[in-house]
Amino acid sequence: MRTLGWDDAAWLNPPQATTTDGTDLIVTTRERTDFWRTTAYGFVHDDGHALLTAFPTESAIEVTFLARFDTVYDQAGLMIRVDEQTWIKAGVELTDGLPHLGAVVTHGRSDWSLSPVPDWNDHLVTIRASRSGDAITLRARTPQSPWRTVRLAPLSPDAPAQAGPYCCSPQSTALQVRFTSFALGPADPTLHTPSG
Repeated sequence: MRTLGWDDAAWLNPPQATTTDGTDLIVTTRERTDFWRTTAYGFVHDDGHALLTAFPTESAIEVTFLARFDTVYDQAGLMIRVDEQTWIKAGVELTDGLPHLGAVVTHGRSDWSLSPVPDWNDHLVTIRASRSGDAITLRARTPQSPWRTVRLAPLSPDAPAQAGPYCCSPQSTALQVRFTSFALGPADPTLHTPSG
């Protein structure tokens, strides 16, 4: 994997504040920001924060972050975006009183899959997206746990996608997230065995 600089990407919806601490990027969200389209809630939100760079097919992108989630729906992770109606976000989100590892896949309307990870709050988490052919494979791990597959989702190989770290705080005034790494490399060689 090749480390990307924070300046190698551009903000979709700049956050309230950003600072650097050594090689880390510390991001503070704006109040009540989110990414969601229609399903169940009936609203469209497209004002979360994502730092995006080109994400060509046959490549993989990784983001590592550290956050303490205090308010319901606080979230951080990795976003893949084609446009406002076609995007994927994967990461950790606080819901039902616990941090959950999950993904939202949006093709016109959003869906949501999630699994509790109660010991992941305030720990380093790495989210990896591997793009190969017509698919995105999403994986996650912590330094204490191995890679686990989060989702296999469709994305056209012709789609001009971008990807990078994202965060938002749908129900709170601000969430602070420390992003510690951002890297791009080759796609995973197989569906079931991640590289790196």
